[in-house]
Amino acid sequence: MKSNKHRFFTSESVTEGHPDKMCDQISDAILDAIIAKDPDARVACETVVCTGTVFVMGQISTTAVVDYSAIVRNTVREIGYTRAKYGFDADSCGVIISLDKQSPDIALGVDRSDEYRNRGEILDMYGAGDQGMMFGYACNETPEYMPMAIMLAQKLSQRLAQVRKEGIVDYLRPDGKCQVTVEYDENDKPCRVDTIVLSTQHGSEVSSSNIAADMIKHVIRQVVPLGLLDEETKYYINPTGRFEIGGPAADSGLTGRKIIVDTYGGYCAHGGGAFSGKDPTKVDRSATYMARYICKNIVAAGLADKIQLQVSYAIGRSKPVSIDVNTYGTGKVDDGILSEIIDEEFDLRPRAIINKFQLQRPIYTQTASYGHFGRNEFPWERLDKVDDLKKYV
Repeated sequence: MKSNKHRFFTSESVTEGHPDKMCDQISDAILDAIIAKDPDARVACETVVCTGTVFVMGQISTTAVVDYSAIVRNTVREIGYTRAKYGFDADSCGVIISLDKQSPDIALGVDRSDEYRNRGEILDMYGAGDQGMMFGYACNETPEYMPMAIMLAQKLSQRLAQVRKEGIVDYLRPDGKCQVTVEYDENDKPCRVDTIVLSTQHGSEVSSSNIAADMIKHVIRQVVPLGLLDEETKYYINPTGRFEIGGPAADSGLTGRKIIVDTYGGYCAHGGGAFSGKDPTKVDRSATYMARYICKNIVAAGLADKIQLQVSYAIGRSKPVSIDVNTYGTGKVDDGILSEIIDEEFDLRPRAIINKFQLQRPIYTQTASYGHFGRNEFPWERLDKVDDLKKYV
């Protein structure tokens, strides 16, 4: 019997062939194609997929000319939906485009903030594209400064796609998802993996027992450190028994419906805003990236073992309305003082965030699968403020 002081936390991830993730990738591929030609474009692009059809909708103001249908088909093809027997076909699916320009009322506040009109400072130029609150998080329980459950789930999903694309397991199809439950000890440290749920689309010729054996051998044991697995770890591989019909043939998809997968796996609060298909003037995206950057550097500097940061904005204004810090009692300084440190050390105005991370460039398609955080290829994952923050310890 485990101590009742132990707790269990679960997070999930999905592969790039999941219908919702297909939509995120299509929306971000369109954003990348536009921003590569027109860095100042305003893009709010959403995608729906269902049986045999992709529907692209939203508001886009740009000087760029791009072939939306070609972008859709190329993205679906790269994901792996190239045959009708997989549930979707990039070459034969229907593509419907319904796009309009950004509202001039919104553009008024985004292009020239209230502060810029009063003071004329260049970093005040952009106002927030909407009201809202954004959250960042970091902790020291993994090398990536991320909660362990979501990092393992993301890596399992990524490995699942890798073994399919490389032909290591030749019966796999694009759709799939993973879920990991981590056990925490009496010191609130992750000590083992309690449960792994893995569901993968597959061909009709393979048995359930073969799928289970291959997934444990080629996916799970290639990702999860063996020291976290024991004889009591539970594995549920394709729990319903079969998963032959997948992708848009089995379920519709929509951009922005996997926001918990995209962030911290439910380990902290979420403001509700999605990322994919939005240009960086949308603080749903850019300010959340900045909040993650701040939190990661604070934990790496030793100011806290874990931290949640909330920032909020008003449409048309450049500076945040509020900053709130919660270190869950692990902070080396008071949370209120840490809020003041953040205000002093970090510029949270949209134009400043865009400049710092060089966000007006085509970097977004690669964010659309396997999480926006915990991957060092993204500029908001840099630890270049650690030395500046150590003076406050």
